[in-house]
Amino acid sequence: MRTKMMIAQCCTRAACGQLRMSTTTPNHDDLDALFKQKRLLRTQVRKTLRSIQPSLRSHQDNAVQDIVLEAPWFKSSRRLCAYISCAALREVDTFKILSQILQRTSNDSGGKKLYVPRVEDKNSHMRMLHISRIDDLVANSMDILEPASVDADGNAREDVMQANDPVDLFLLPGLAFDRTGRRLGRGGGYYDTFLKNYQDLAKTRNWKQPLLVALSYSEQILDEGVIPITSSDLPVDALVSPEGVIPISTAALNSDTGLQS
Repeated sequence: MRTKMMIAQCCTRAACGQLRMSTTTPNHDDLDALFKQKRLLRTQVRKTLRSIQPSLRSHQDNAVQDIVLEAPWFKSSRRLCAYISCAALREVDTFKILSQILQRTSNDSGGKKLYVPRVEDKNSHMRMLHISRIDDLVANSMDILEPASVDADGNAREDVMQANDPVDLFLLPGLAFDRTGRRLGRGGGYYDTFLKNYQDLAKTRNWKQPLLVALSYSEQILDEGVIPITSSDLPVDALVSPEGVIPISTAALNSDTGLQS
């Protein structure tokens, strides 16, 4: 709790007016100041994440993953996109979740279909490709695991943007979040760009929009108004922290999702 207060106080002292101003779309003159505040906040959150003791981080990792695996909205999902956690980036671990999905998929023809991210370039271009086993992942130039573009037989992996059926659920990473759904990414714009494109695709095909659920350490959930946003920053529907599920959007509050339980 103290670390979250320090982050909020630091950013507020720096330029409280600029941060609060982000509740509306900023004009061109305001964007530089807003992006500066994002950079400052990222620096503070990274510092906080580095200070978390490994034992506490491991405890939170297990708690978050257990909550997800037991959640009705996860159990009912059939097709989902999920990030591959990177310890160096201090992201909430997802390997227990991914392993269970892939294990059930291999043992059950009615299991879940999993898509994971592959970064294609430095211009916010990311794809979500289907994998069926952990061995489908390889380390990229940044030593981050991602799917190879082709499978063991040399065939191109299925891209979720070309899939015939809609995705039910996205499990998302981030640096910081708040209880209104704001998400602070790492600055590359990969997820915001991809999610916007997928939401547009879902509208075109008259599909139900997927549920966007972010996984978060307790220290990453900040006070409302601290995270600055622009019109290109997409909100999440819900958060999962070690304390439980925080439903945010109307979709998340819908009783059919089970997010209130």
